[in-house]
Amino acid sequence: MTTFGLDGLSRKARAVSRSISAENFTGAKSGGGRATEGTGAVAASRLGPGWKISPSIDIAAGGTATLADIEGPGTIRHLWCTTAPHAAWRSTLLRIHWDGEETPAVEVPLGDFFCNGWNTFSQVSSVPVAANPNGGFNAYWPMPFRRAARITLENLSAETVTLYYQVDYELGEVPEDSTYFHAQWRRSHPVPFGEEHTLLEGVTGAGSYVGTYLAWGVNSPGWWGEGELKFFMDGDDEFPTICGTGTEDYFGGAWNFDVPGQGYTAYTTPYLGLNQILRPDGLYGSQQRFGMYRWHILDPVHFSEDLRITVQSLGIGPGQGNGLPHRYRHTSDDIASTALFYLDSPSSGSLPRTPDLLTLEVD
Repeated sequence: MTTFGLDGLSRKARAVSRSISAENFTGAKSGGGRATEGTGAVAASRLGPGWKISPSIDIAAGGTATLADIEGPGTIRHLWCTTAPHAAWRSTLLRIHWDGEETPAVEVPLGDFFCNGWNTFSQVSSVPVAANPNGGFNAYWPMPFRRAARITLENLSAETVTLYYQVDYELGEVPEDSTYFHAQWRRSHPVPFGEEHTLLEGVTGAGSYVGTYLAWGVNSPGWWGEGELKFFMDGDDEFPTICGTGTEDYFGGAWNFDVPGQGYTAYTTPYLGLNQILRPDGLYGSQQRFGMYRWHILDPVHFSEDLRITVQSLGIGPGQGNGLPHRYRHTSDDIASTALFYLDSPSSGSLPRTPDLLTLEVD
């Protein structure tokens, strides 16, 4: 296994590096650049073999492409992709299966996996996820597997999606205590009044929770982010072991993300950010929408039996009068969450219902 950190770069590694892309579908040694047909064949017709003949793939409407099918043991180190059109970010489903499991450990819309859930580009400059102009998506979550890894992308839309992609991985021994990467997506559209949005439930086993991305659409006037994130773990029932103090607090911000004189202010840092602010335009963009992430890399949430996570849809109403301060009030916002965690099993045992296109849809 590769040793992480700059010091590790100077140490001799036993693993071997491989990469899968449209120019080398299997990752085979000396297998790159051999294509004689592909999406770039016409553009490269005067150049010949080895000159970008197959830089991408087309995924037909309703089709599913296998991006990688790898025999282990090994570890995926980096995922990169970009699509045309950008609308594919919410109309395709990324799935990852470990060790031959039929149930995917990862099932997330492509854009949400890379913190871009609104079909509109947003820069993300974090340690495990980078989204760069104009839709270059990167993920560096280490993903070890023992027997096999399979990555697919399903196109739920009514048009062909062109995908450029690369899966960088290493083949080599996986430590005995390594756990499996998981990601689940859920949407409350809207959150029923007076209820909470569930990010994660039904997960059993031991593991570590490592990240949250929320695509949050506001359906009420006023400040919307008073809701607390709650972590129910290892037998917690009515009350959680970990309870935050507010939505913007959980994502490392404060005081409504509101800088006097400029209002909502975006930021993207190594471990957390409010990376996207979509403001109403007075016409068709009628509501405020936000994208925000927090990576529990230096502060993972460890659990040994089970884990459930919720966030309240809660805002602030007018003052109560007679000198009394503001009051909290329930809201019914549109919340889509991506929850990322490591588990001691290649299958979580509980996966949300696979979303259809209407459930995924955003304008």
